[in-house]
Amino acid sequence: MTDMLDRLEAIIAERKEKPIEGSYTASLFQSGRPKIAQKVGEEATEVVVAALAQSRDEQIGELADLFYHTLVLMADINISLDDVRAKLEERHR
Repeated sequence: MTDMLDRLEAIIAERKEKPIEGSYTASLFQSGRPKIAQKVGEEATEVVVAALAQSRDEQIGELADLFYHTLVLMADINISLDDVRAKLEERHR
């Protein structure tokens, strides 16, 4: 069974290869890497703000946004969740 991050990674990859008109993910890819990276930075800042001054539910929402935008950036630079998992495994041997 795959988890939601794996499924989301696959959906994002599909939007990259076969853009669908009106898709937010496809629009990010069309905007280019600088815009995608900017969105990751914005979401990271929103996570910090939420951690310091917002409810748990808002914190979870901001973390979900950060995970999503990070997955889009990863797809744009051709890095997979498996690549990240392998690096984490390597660091914790």
